[in-house]
Amino acid sequence: MFQSLYHYTNFAQGFDLEYTFPMRLLGIDYGSKRVGIAVSDEAAGFALPFTVIANTQTLVAEIAEIAEKNQVKEIVMGESKDYKGEANTIMADILKLKEQLETKGFVVHLEPEFMTSVQAERLQGKNAKSDASAAALILQAYLDKEKPGHTK
Repeated sequence: MFQSLYHYTNFAQGFDLEYTFPMRLLGIDYGSKRVGIAVSDEAAGFALPFTVIANTQTLVAEIAEIAEKNQVKEIVMGESKDYKGEANTIMADILKLKEQLETKGFVVHLEPEFMTSVQAERLQGKNAKSDASAAALILQAYLDKEKPGHTK
């Protein structure tokens, strides 16, 4: 038995195990007053509404803290466009937040989103967690595209 255990231990040393462990992702629905936050499960298969935080001067620090507590290294933010497919006025602020999070060491992806807050309200009614649910819709759209076998 000890010989078998030794064999498997040496065998495993040849692999980069950092990439074999599941990883959570964090989703963001950015708003000028409130920011919805969602977190994926450990296998990055589905998104769950997490919280809503106020958009204040401490926003980046609060997002970083949530990400670190949930072992998140990648963040998905909604890319806000209008009916014509052009960037909304809030898009400049989204890109600024993206840059700030990247300087903290996170990999940040933009996921096209359109009317996710309205969709979230239709699903659950308007309440304090609607922005977190919108973030979950954004994150889920990204996760679905990243699943093996999905053609981009």
